[in-house]
Amino acid sequence: MIGSDAAAGNDRTEDRPATASAEPPAGAGTPGLLRHRRLTFAAQEVRLISSLVVLIAIGLFLALPFVLSIGSVVFLPLVAALILTIILSPLADKLAIWGVPNYLSSLLSLLVFLGIVALALTAVFSPAAVLLDRVPAMVEQVGRHFAALQDNFDWVADINDQIVDLAGTDEGQQVVIASPSMLEQVAFATPTVLLETLLTFLMAFFMIEARIRLRRRLLLDRQQVGASLKAARAIREVQDRVAAYILTVALINVGVGVVVAVAAWAMGMDAPIMWGGLATLLNFVPYVGPIAMIALLGLFGLGTSASPFVGMIPAAAYLSLHTIEANVITPSILGARFTMNPVLILLALTYFGWIWGVAGALLSVPILLTLTALIDHLGRPNLIGFIFGEPLFASDPLSSEPEP
Repeated sequence: MIGSDAAAGNDRTEDRPATASAEPPAGAGTPGLLRHRRLTFAAQEVRLISSLVVLIAIGLFLALPFVLSIGSVVFLPLVAALILTIILSPLADKLAIWGVPNYLSSLLSLLVFLGIVALALTAVFSPAAVLLDRVPAMVEQVGRHFAALQDNFDWVADINDQIVDLAGTDEGQQVVIASPSMLEQVAFATPTVLLETLLTFLMAFFMIEARIRLRRRLLLDRQQVGASLKAARAIREVQDRVAAYILTVALINVGVGVVVAVAAWAMGMDAPIMWGGLATLLNFVPYVGPIAMIALLGLFGLGTSASPFVGMIPAAAYLSLHTIEANVITPSILGARFTMNPVLILLALTYFGWIWGVAGALLSVPILLTLTALIDHLGRPNLIGFIFGEPLFASDPLSSEPEP
């Protein structure tokens, strides 16, 4: 019995290594599995961080208008000064290359801009002040035109009167809220406008004067050469894109203004230089500016002509000119480099126009160009793909599958 138990024990002892050798080693396949788990966890962590970034960005986008609107006295001059610095820095650099000191070149570039703006406003508002006295007579003439057209549709008015009689209307008390007059509104707004204008040009001058030190700090204070090169490319791209766009669009708008002035002179309209200047200035505001120009030409034409069809000729001629300019001339000159999505332009126009009014509408396109140039260098987010599970940025290193 003892011998048989010993033999059985030996058999069980001999079976243990065989059973152990049949199982896979504890470390077999573990490095690949651990690597896959680490990459999966890292991808989930990156997606969580990206989700937080998107939510923060949406929150800032929704809260920013209220902050910028309340602090417009500070933020509007700052943003306008930044745009002026981007636009006028190439001119200051050119003057510095010619040997002009930095302080003087910054001042001269700003004075050139102020001279151009003052000349444009003088050419527009001096004749406009004369024509302003004729606005009541124009409005009365337009009313007569519409009254004559309304006489041809008396049957529509009769049907409307019958519907009102059948429905019945109760005349109640009307509450009229007194509002400040236009002169009072201008008087209240003038000190704020003067303060913002003064702050804008003062900050623009100091920013232009400090552009060389700012570039040196951005380039030399980086710890990595790649970061310095990226900062240099971003600065150059933003400056070149915005300045080239503004200069090109300004030349196109001046050409439109010259054509409008010549056409106004040929049609015998009063103050053709004023109409050309208005066409130039309003064409800087996409979509809204040309619509306002058409409305002004329609008001002037209907208010000064005996026939409504003749009065609509100036507005129709400008509409034809703007259609050719916006769809043929401007895209062919600017090219694909400056082509922007019309939805983004309207969104920026509405967004900044809501915050800062006319000044925001004028600054909307340069701000959009600046942000677009920065995003191109920092990385354009894939927002639509991120909703469906793709990485927020196309260059995400964790987006690739691990090797088996």
